[in-house]
This record gives sequence, C-alpha cells and structure tokens, in this order.
Amino acid sequence: MNTKGISLFSLAIALATPAIAQAQPTGAAANEAMRFDIAASDLRGALTEFSRVTGLQVVVAPAAVAGRRTGGVRGALTTRAALDQLLRGTSLVASMRGSVVVLKPAAKAPAPRPTTVATAPRPVAAVETAPAYVQEQQAEEPANDIVVTGFRQSLTEAQRLKRGAVGAEDDIVATDIAAFPDLNLAESLQRVPGITITRDSGEGRQIALRGLGADFTRTQLNGMEVLGNTASGMDNRGGVSRSRSFDYSLFASELFNRVSVQKSYAAEQDEGGIAGTVQLTTAKPFDYAGSKFVVSAKGQTNTNTSGVTPRIVALASTHSDTFGALVSVAYSQIRSNEYGYRNWGWGLTKYAAANIGPNVDADTRTKLLNGVWQSTAQSPSSWYTDRKRLGITGALQYRPSDKFKLDVDLLYGRLWDYRDDYALATAGANPLTGTSIGGTQIIQSAVVDGTNTLRAASYTGIDLRSEHHIVKNHTDFYQGVANAEWNPTEKLTIHVLGGYEQSDFGQPVFDKVFMELKNTPFSFDMRPTIPVNTYGKDLTDPNNWQLQRLDVQENKITNSYANGKLDAAYKLNDALTFKAGGEYKHFINSGYTWVNKVFHNTPTLTTVPNNLKDTVAVDTLLQYIVGNVDGIYSLIGDKRNLTAANLQAGSDYRVDEQTWAGFAQFDLDTTVGGMRLRANAGLRYYSTDLTSSGHLATGAGFVPVSIETNSHGWLPAANVALDVAKDVVVRLSASRNVNRPGLGDLAAAGSITTRPNGGSLSLGNPFLKPYKATSVEGSVEWYMDAHGFASVGFFYKNMDSFITTATASMPYGQTGLPLSLLIQGQDASTPYDVSQPVNGPGAKIKGLEVAFQHDFTFLPGPLKHLGVVANGTWFDGERTAIYGTGANRATRILPLDALSKWAFNATLYYENKVWGVRVSDAYRNEYLTGIGTAITNSGGGIRGTNNVDFQAHVNVLPGVRLIAEGINLTNEPIRQFDSVDAYRPDVYTTSGRTFTFGFSAEF
Repeated sequence: MNTKGISLFSLAIALATPAIAQAQPTGAAANEAMRFDIAASDLRGALTEFSRVTGLQVVVAPAAVAGRRTGGVRGALTTRAALDQLLRGTSLVASMRGSVVVLKPAAKAPAPRPTTVATAPRPVAAVETAPAYVQEQQAEEPANDIVVTGFRQSLTEAQRLKRGAVGAEDDIVATDIAAFPDLNLAESLQRVPGITITRDSGEGRQIALRGLGADFTRTQLNGMEVLGNTASGMDNRGGVSRSRSFDYSLFASELFNRVSVQKSYAAEQDEGGIAGTVQLTTAKPFDYAGSKFVVSAKGQTNTNTSGVTPRIVALASTHSDTFGALVSVAYSQIRSNEYGYRNWGWGLTKYAAANIGPNVDADTRTKLLNGVWQSTAQSPSSWYTDRKRLGITGALQYRPSDKFKLDVDLLYGRLWDYRDDYALATAGANPLTGTSIGGTQIIQSAVVDGTNTLRAASYTGIDLRSEHHIVKNHTDFYQGVANAEWNPTEKLTIHVLGGYEQSDFGQPVFDKVFMELKNTPFSFDMRPTIPVNTYGKDLTDPNNWQLQRLDVQENKITNSYANGKLDAAYKLNDALTFKAGGEYKHFINSGYTWVNKVFHNTPTLTTVPNNLKDTVAVDTLLQYIVGNVDGIYSLIGDKRNLTAANLQAGSDYRVDEQTWAGFAQFDLDTTVGGMRLRANAGLRYYSTDLTSSGHLATGAGFVPVSIETNSHGWLPAANVALDVAKDVVVRLSASRNVNRPGLGDLAAAGSITTRPNGGSLSLGNPFLKPYKATSVEGSVEWYMDAHGFASVGFFYKNMDSFITTATASMPYGQTGLPLSLLIQGQDASTPYDVSQPVNGPGAKIKGLEVAFQHDFTFLPGPLKHLGVVANGTWFDGERTAIYGTGANRATRILPLDALSKWAFNATLYYENKVWGVRVSDAYRNEYLTGIGTAITNSGGGIRGTNNVDFQAHVNVLPGVRLIAEGINLTNEPIRQFDSVDAYRPDVYTTSGRTFTFGFSAEF
C-alpha cells in the first residue's frame, strides 16, 4: 500500500480517536416539509434520527426521554406534523423557535409560538442540556412574509443537505433543476462550485470537476455507475465519443429531483472518480405527501434556426401506506446551428522552392523552406443539428413494515441527432493540408511572425473542396436498479443493490459528398478575431464545381454494466456504527467503425448535373456550392449500407472489466467539548481484471490480440465534520483513490485518420496503469439560519503517475501499418502524426473554492425578496507532456486538460408569492484540451467563455405558472486554439440564443 495514503489515513484516525472515546448520542439537520421514515423505537434514538433528517437542534432533559418509546413517523409531512406524530403518547410537547426544538413534559410545556413565517432551519448540534447560545435563540423573532417556496425552498433544501453531509458535498434539488434555465443536467451542474462544462451544438455536454476532466468524475444514477456515449458534429471536439465520461446531454434535467456532487471520498463509496462523484436521483412516489400530477409544456426556439419546437414534461405519482408507483416522461426537440470558421489544426509545413512566388522576401522565403506553422484547410463551416430527447422513468416502492423497504427504479432514455453539416476547405488535390507544399500551389505573399506562425498568405493554384454530409445517430439507454433495506434488529441494517444498464450508440447514416473547385487564387488572414478568407472564383457558380469523393461511415458503441452490492451497518452504540460490505461490477465496452471512401475524379471524372449542386441551406459565413447528398448517391450508385468488410482498422476493440471490492468503515456521531463531531474512517480493497482485445499493427498488417492485466489496491479514507460553533462547520478529509484509464487509451488497437498529404494515427496501450491519487481537503462553512451560508474550501491531490500522450511525426511506412489503409496520392513516405498514451510522471492539482448564498431579508419593502447565489474557484494543476521519440524526445510541463484556473458563477434572483425572475452568469477562463502535436505547438484548448441565462415566472393560479427562459443571451462564441505560446486559431463559432415559453401545473 502507498505509504503516503496510509499516513493520511492514520492521521485522520488519530484525530477521531479522542471523540470515539467519549462518544455520546447526538444529531442535526433542517425544518420544512420532507419525507420521514422513522421506525417505532426508543424515543431517544428516534429524536436523534429526527434531528439528523431535519437539521433541527432538539433540546431535552435526559430524564424526560428515559424509558420512553415512540410509534415512529412515516410519510411526507411538515416538520411540525412529523414532530407531533413522533411525540404522540409520550407526554412531551415541543416548542419550536427558529432552528431549535425544546421538549418538556406536557404540564410544563409552554404553548408553541404561532408564526406565519415558513423558515428553513439552521442545522446545529443537539445536546442534552441547552448551551448558552440556545438561550439566546429563545427570543421572539418578528414575523415577515418572506416566501420560502419555489426557488428559495430548493436552495434551503440544498443548504440542509450540504450541512448534513460529513464530507464536502453540494446538492441541487428538484425545483432547483427544473426551474433553472437549462437544457440538460450539464448546464444545471455548472452552478455548483468547482464544476465547469464543455459545450457543443448549443448546449452543455460534459463536466470537469475541480479542474479534472470528465473521465475523472464518476457519475452514478440511482446508486449505480452510469456511462453513455453520444457524438459531436465537429472533429475538433472528438466526433463520436468513446470514453468513460458521461455525456450529460443524454437526459433532460426534469427527470431528476436531486443531484448530489460528492467531492470527498469515503471507503463505502465505489472506487473511482478521483475528482468526485455526481449522484443522480430520479423521483420516487413517497417523495410526495399523496397523489401527484405535474405537467409542463413549452415552446423552444433558437436564433440561428427557424421554427418552434416542443419541450414537454409530465409526472404522475400515487401511493398507499405500503405501496407507491410513479412514472415521468420528458420529451424535447431543439434545432441549433453552430457555424463560423474552423481550421483542422496547425502543422509544420515546408514549401518547395518552386512553390514560393517571386514577390516573397528572402527572409520569409527561408522560413518557408525550413518550415512554418501553417493552418490546415481554412474552413468556413456550419453544423446544423435537429435533436430530439426522450426520457421515461418509473419507480415502485414497497413498505410492508418499518423493518423492510424495497425500491425499484427503471429508466429509459433516447437521444436522436439529425445533422446537416457543411464546410468549404482548401483540401482539394492541390491543398493547404499536410506537412509539405509541392503541387500547383504558389504562395505569393506571406506574413510570418516571431513564433514562426504563418498568420496571413495569398496563393494561386489552390484546389478547393466543399463538403456536405448528413448524419443520423441515436443513443438508447436502459437501466433497472433494485434497492432493498432490511432491519432485522434495531441495531442492524442490511442493504442490497442489484442492477443492470446498457447504453447503445448507433450511427447508421454518415454520408458525405465532396465537390472540388480547381485552380483558384486564394488568401487567408488569421489575425482578425474571426479569420477572413478571399477567393478568386465565384463559389456559387455550379459550373466551377465537380464531384471529388463520396464517403460513407457507420458507427456502433455498446456499454453494459452489471452491478451487485451487499453491505450492512451495525450500531455499536448511539454514537458509533460499523459498516462492511462487498461489491461486484462487470463492465463491457465494445464497438466498431465501418468506412468506405471512393474517389470519383480519377482515373476519369464522374460528371454531376448542376441540378444536384446546391448552396448551403443553413446560416453560414459565406455561400458556396455543395453536393446534394441523396441525389448524388442515387445517381452514382455507391453503397450506403456497409458491412464488416468495410471495417476501419483498429476501431473494433473491446474492453472487459470485472471488479471485486470490499470495505469496512466506522461512522461516528458524537460531541466533543460541547461541539458536535461527525466522522467516518475506513478501508476499501479492489481487484480489477481487464481484458483488452482487438487488432494490433505488425509489418504484415493487423493481427487479432487479447491482453489480460490486473490492478488492485487498498484505499483508505477518513472524513471529519466538526461544529465548532452553533453556525460554523469545519471539515477535513484525507483519502486514497484510483481512476481507471480511458477506454480508448486501453484499446489493443489503433485508429487512423487520413487527409490530403498526410494524416494521423492514434494507438492504444492495454498495459497502462490506473491513476492513483492521495487527496487532502478541508473547508470552513458559516450557516446564516435559513437565509444562506458562506464557505471557503481547499484541496490538494497528488497523483503517483499520470497518463499522457506521446506524439511524434514519422513516415507512414515506419508505423508498421499496411499501405492498403492509405488514400489516393499517399505512400510509405507520407508523413503521419502518431500518438499513443503512456504512463508518464505524476501530476499535482490544488485549488480553492469560495461560495456565498443569501436572501436579502434585511432589506426594506419589496427588496427583501432579492437573493444571490455566487461562487468562485481557483485551480492550479500540471502534468508532463511528451513529444517525439528517442533522440528527438522532448518534454514540457503543461496545465492539466479541462482545468480553468479561474471560474465564477452567480445568480441574482427575486421571488415573491406572485412572480420571480433569475439571471445567471457562468464564466470560466481558458483551458487545454490536449498537449498538441509538437513541443513548438504544445497545448491546444478553448479560450474563456461567459454564458448568461435568465428565467422568469408568474403564478397565475395555485400550482400553475407561466414561464419564460433565455439561454446564452450574449451568443457567446467558442474559440479553440493550438499552442499556448502562439495562440494559433482553430475554431470560432456561435450557436445562437435559445428562448422557451410555456407553463407548468401541479395537481
């Protein structure tokens, strides 16, 4: 076991030991309508559970509860009603003042103070005798009419859950998600401190947590790990995703009533997710007091497209005393068009002497001969997407007695994408792609700056290529999970989970038509914010364009999870609980890509009539001719339905993981020196057998291979939360955790991408070791009654090793791949960029998180309905990037991918009984997405973004409200770049503003 991890674990145990020695019963939480499930039991223990669930401090003399029992309380009740039911028959009455409940014998009990204020309590430590600060809270508080339903209530509930956790945690509850102006869960999660998101096709897609990318965040749905793949229309963002990261665009946010972001690790949690865990929870029937029906209907439109599309949600729930059933459905359609300017990347490009015009000065000529960093393809592009999203959840709950409960959760999700994409590029037979210029291209003028970057140039003899492709893909997601809990005795609780899920991504249609315009003058200028191209021929004249190539592709990815857990918790005394359990997980990822590329301009030109040549049908920077996809395929007769004979080399790999794990953990809830102390400390062991199968390259071509490896280890963890004052919580955590390598990184295979005059090759590495990290973190949180909180936290993670990508450029013949994979005009000497993941040196990351939430109840008049939620983060993390091989090997320290050093979120809201409005702002500064292709082109990424959204509503009837939302009000661009030194532009696109209008109703 790693000694650093053991040391941290030992330190946490040492901190907790004095508390264990003087353990006393205690508990804490909040005060509002919520779900209760407290069994008939000893009154003292039941009050502790009540305090834990609600966050209320319960003050009572020990003699008053000695020997008393309660019949328990179950169901969705107000706090007052639940307390009355809990005390029924005990001869005790309660007086509630703020966040304190005082219990006294009935004869002496003061009458409860009436109040019209629905306050959400502040969690404070429950003690057997009231400390001095409790007496201060006995004073009467003036009533007011602050509304705590709706958004305020959701914030209060999130605050309660945050405070009640032992480790660092942030939560979003149902109204918090449904009411935020968000298209999906990713955009809801960006409000959480430490979370930033990536966007694609106009909406959030994946998250980074605490500066670590999506592969480092584990996502669980109803207690079970989840993975779902989708696709981007843009190659610069990866195209089809095949990774461990969860794509949050798969589900509508309305399907979930709670999202919990757990930043600290405990031994009882599944191993994995070094950054943290995102827990998604769907609605359950016993979440509601009785039968419930909710419907919401909205129309949605985007300024880059036309028309209005639907967004519909419905939920129906009912239950008896013992059985409940719920079903919810969410369906939406959104059209978006992300368009702008795109380079395929930047390459070190050498010009032959004959390709340099006479007007180029001698110094620039020398640079061109030796090689300059030049953009590839210089492409005005548009990505139109018509996306439909369907989600259906079902939940069954069975409660035959206080000692047994069973929950069964079912979820089906389907995401459809129809894409209609267009591009114009210098990628014909004589292109500006690849690493050499040696055809008819003549550079007539050039601007090369001090970073050896070709910022502007003009040419003659360029062949252009237009691209039109139609894509149809879908993702089907299925999950079934059963959770059972049994209390055979008052001290023993047994929990069982069993579940299976599957995610199927299919892309049956990916059909491209390439048209070519020969021998044209052309110039580009990369210096403006949006690069500018100039063309020497009429791009909209169909007579200038001829057919070049037809491409067909099909993709398939399948992920499956089988999961079983058995664990038990035994209450050693009122303060100390021992937990232990075991788990089995079986994960399989498989897939393939089929491709077929056929040139139709050689050996003879295939003529296409002008009526099959169109202009771009969506918004674009400029118009040009493209091929009519259906018409040209019908005319030519190329096959559009592929078979296994069209397999793309290296794409058909399979990763099979089987993991056995077990844990033991102590939970503590006690008082030390009058301060409430909660803690857990434990140890987890895991063993993972990995089988990676596919095809590897040899001199004779690809051969089948299957490689088996095992990884295992011990993972200690400890978390402490101490209430150092009535409204201040201090947390400290230390843990050791593991993160398995990415699926593509583990592949016993390689994938190849071809382009004129070059290409790229990506190889996997089944022998990669898992990431392992030692983490330390802490926070101080100040809770201001029900009106808000302020917190500051820090964390530090030290990874023993960090997987990085080794890159090199080499002639294709040196890769060992067969020449049959090359396209027209390429041979063994064609240069290819080759990359492969390797176990590199370790990495470190540290950060600070600051959060503030407050209702402005101290302001006069209507201003008291204002409030603010804000947070900011600073992260710093680095790793070693490797470039080249052998004597040409070079390294450089770069920031971690997906790490924005600074990020801020703020929401200003106003809410009264009739109407409410919120404006939200999310900023993150630039971050890297890769190490780049060479030491002189290292670190590519995305410039900083600032997204502004709003939501407004009017309550027209009880339970009925009208809603208006606006997303991306400033039409924020996405700006990608190569090189952290030279900032060579790759992408500048905008996706438009999205507006929705509609209503929601509850019955």
